[in-house]
Amino acid sequence: MAVELRVPEVGESITEVQIGAWLKKEGDSIERDEALVEIESDKATLELPAPVSGTLSKVLKQKGETVHVGDLIATIWEGAGAETAAGVAGASSKAGPAAAPTTGGRPAAKVPPGVPPKPAAASSAAATAPKSPAASAPAAPVPKPAAPTPPSIGEPRVMPSARREMAQHGLTAADVTPSGPGGRILKEDVLERLARSAAPGAAMPVEAGERIEEAVPMSPMRVRIAERLKEAQNTAALLTTFNEIDMSRVVALREELKDAFQERFGVKLGFMSFFVKATIDALMQFPQVNAEIRDKEIVYRSYYDMGIAVGGGRGLVVPVIRNADRFSFAEIEIVIADFATRAKENKLQLDELKGGTFTISNGGVYGSLLSTPIVNPPQSGILGLHAIQKRAVVVDDQIVIRPMMYVAVTYDHRIIDGRESVTFLRHIKDLIERPTRMLLGF
Repeated sequence: MAVELRVPEVGESITEVQIGAWLKKEGDSIERDEALVEIESDKATLELPAPVSGTLSKVLKQKGETVHVGDLIATIWEGAGAETAAGVAGASSKAGPAAAPTTGGRPAAKVPPGVPPKPAAASSAAATAPKSPAASAPAAPVPKPAAPTPPSIGEPRVMPSARREMAQHGLTAADVTPSGPGGRILKEDVLERLARSAAPGAAMPVEAGERIEEAVPMSPMRVRIAERLKEAQNTAALLTTFNEIDMSRVVALREELKDAFQERFGVKLGFMSFFVKATIDALMQFPQVNAEIRDKEIVYRSYYDMGIAVGGGRGLVVPVIRNADRFSFAEIEIVIADFATRAKENKLQLDELKGGTFTISNGGVYGSLLSTPIVNPPQSGILGLHAIQKRAVVVDDQIVIRPMMYVAVTYDHRIIDGRESVTFLRHIKDLIERPTRMLLGF
């Protein structure tokens, strides 16, 4: 039985998506709920699972094509013998009329899609023609289809994880040098092959004197990121204020408790939980930073949904911690670690990327020393964190070495004045430099 695979609804405002990598090829056996294909929207990349077990019989839309919600993109042959459907089709076409017999004038059994039916004229002629002696003799037995030919000597066996990587990047076994036992192709072999090849957008190996350009279509997510950031610059009056924070006490506290913290909660104690806590406290003190402009009204919020910018497999995404003010340090670290892992695997859900009242972006993990982050509309502010560096600073008229971090707040000047933005950032600085204040709530 043929089952249609169509593009599902992936969000209330999303009407079209782009086909990503097919994780299975035509003729591959599949299991129910096994990932078949990646679909890319302007908000996230999702894996579309198989609705039934069987064989992927036909791929109708290829990687890079834009399709709409509800469009047919593939067909699946369902059933226990589905994995041999393609072979049955080929055998039937070669066998001709003998492959689709009739019994007593009744129509032949239902044939899977793709198997050519017996020509009607030929069937009629065979039924009415006088039987010759040769025809009345018992028919010679039809030879059984030959068993599948085993891989030839030297043909590598591809491990499942390697097969998936190869499907994602359009590689075949001939493109990869195997290194596993018995000549098996491992995932590491595929990754090594990819590292040696030129990825889209990366520098390509060229001969001396060659001048090569490569045009790569923007993904829906990258298009959406560009639109949103440009919208923020065009509509909001953006301004950035800076400060620097002495991280000595947080670094010492983290060093003292990191082992016990990880043993207790199963996650590392990072710096982000301190900044989330300090930022929420500052937002409570300066509610306009947590507000937004709607037409000619200012909408204030009594809740704190913190967006945490993380680098994903397809670009920067901002999953949201709902009601972050109710989370402990450990809960914040656990949620952020989970976000980071699933962002790299493109497994974030769309509802996790919606909303947010304020955003924190940590460019310091990539080595950024100073930057001006762009507000994520309709939010009114974003906090940018940067790399921690040991610098010479003056403390009590003495020059000392301290771990310092530059921080920046970009804000919408239409709703937030300079005084509020500076004191907002100063409040975060004070809490981080004296972290015990966060425990006492002042």
